[in-house]
Amino acid sequence: MALYSEKVMDHFQNPRNVGKMDDADGVGEVGNAKCGDIMRMYIKVDQDTQTITDVKFNTFGCGSAIATSSMATEMIKGKSIEEALKLSNKAVAEALDGLPAHKMHCSVLAEEAVRAAVKDYYDRNGIEYGDELRQCDGHCESCGHEH
Repeated sequence: MALYSEKVMDHFQNPRNVGKMDDADGVGEVGNAKCGDIMRMYIKVDQDTQTITDVKFNTFGCGSAIATSSMATEMIKGKSIEEALKLSNKAVAEALDGLPAHKMHCSVLAEEAVRAAVKDYYDRNGIEYGDELRQCDGHCESCGHEH
């Protein structure tokens, strides 16, 4: 069995939604000091429907970090903010037909980048939020992430 699935390789070699968005409604940046991966996600939100109409990312990191960023953008584009907040690292990994255990942290970063962009959007627009935007530090047992 190959270390990486065909989907991981496809999203690494042909990432979707790469780039910067100068007029983003929310920008989230997260990183993992242990591996050096940094993800920045940009979202454009329709104010009336609270739907993510466009999403872009820039990732500095390994192939898994790029692939998970790409897949996460595909999974939230056209979705409501509420639906985007339900995106889990496990769902991202499953959509890529799996990741090696030592690369699961990349899917966690992708989830956290989405949450950070939404949090920034909420902050910019004075929208209150609760625990659903709490950032995981990788050491909690109750977050549901597979670290």
